[in-house]
Amino acid sequence: MKAVVFHGIGDIRLEDVAEPVLQQDTDAIVKLTASAICGTDLHFVRGTMPGMRPGTILGHEGVGIVEALGPDVRNLRVGDRVVIPSTIACGTCSYCRSGYYAQCDVANPNGKRAGTAFFGGPEMSGPFHGLQAEKARVPFANVGLVKIPDEVTDEQAILLSDIFPTGYFGADIAEISPGDTVAVFGCGPVGQFAILSAKLMDAGRIFAIDCHADRLEAARAQGAEVINFDEEDPVEVILRLTGGIGVDRAIDAVGVDAMHAHHGPAEKTARKEKAEFKRELKEVAPHTNPAGENWVPGDAPAQAVMWAVQALAKAGTLAIIGVYPQQMRTFPIGEAMNKNLTLNMGNCNHRKYIPHLLELVRTGAVEPTELLTHVQPLTSALDAYRSFDTRKPGWLKVELEPAMLT
Repeated sequence: MKAVVFHGIGDIRLEDVAEPVLQQDTDAIVKLTASAICGTDLHFVRGTMPGMRPGTILGHEGVGIVEALGPDVRNLRVGDRVVIPSTIACGTCSYCRSGYYAQCDVANPNGKRAGTAFFGGPEMSGPFHGLQAEKARVPFANVGLVKIPDEVTDEQAILLSDIFPTGYFGADIAEISPGDTVAVFGCGPVGQFAILSAKLMDAGRIFAIDCHADRLEAARAQGAEVINFDEEDPVEVILRLTGGIGVDRAIDAVGVDAMHAHHGPAEKTARKEKAEFKRELKEVAPHTNPAGENWVPGDAPAQAVMWAVQALAKAGTLAIIGVYPQQMRTFPIGEAMNKNLTLNMGNCNHRKYIPHLLELVRTGAVEPTELLTHVQPLTSALDAYRSFDTRKPGWLKVELEPAMLT
């Protein structure tokens, strides 16, 4: 079968690989009908998330048809249409039973202290072959597959595999209460769904911070108050628009590939931090392999989280859902401590949220595909990666259909 395979930083290939087979009694084999590229996949290719094993199939977002089941998968049938949560969980351990599926004690073969297991990730996450392929093996399928109602399309369901649950998770751990003022840093796919989720939780005002006009326009269409950090200093604007108080909640939906301002008043501050940003980048991405405009790491790993801390009101809450590697050590702890901030962060517990979000989509309460601003034909999965990586206008999500794996 065909799959998108990681071979090294800046080196991914579409190639023939062996078809997956059942290995455990709780496994399933799923024939993918849709997959997608996530910003996390780009971290691997850019070199800002190390530890990828060459030969690993990429991708952790998928929708498909159940093709085979192990004998202990008793809640599904062959032929069922399912969404695959990005993180892998056993459903049995104390963490899973408490809803912390991303910290399952059993799923990660590297041991209980290894952390989140997910598809298509680095060695410390399993590794498990990913979902940018014609077929995939899904461990703990009795927990890790969610049947899709007939009323929900594949196009809707693929957004429920990772980015909608992650955005909702961000709003949840930001502790948003009705009337709260919220700042979302990063208006890519996850940021857009964080804005949507904040609205579902009755936030009073939502600020959206980015530098890409198309993403800011998508945020504005959702009713967010937009700030282009290449034109204005985002912290100064937030403070001015909140009467000098700051926001109650902030969500970092950017992570390690953050960019500093290259124009406007915020660029002057970035110039002063240039040496520190350079040190951080060397820390998180000691090896890079850019190819022209592609696979270029962000130039200020801690920028989004720094702005978020500065923009928060005293006693506010910061939710970090942007991905940071374990070697990332920079955080403005002094400023956060002296403002009595609450910090919540982590990998999304996808399986906790997917059933609820599926029901919102099934009933028509939410239409997630409205956040996909453009559809553009592509000839291959690798072209899709290059397009998404360079942040071309209009791209909020890149879906991989089976025809692209040829």
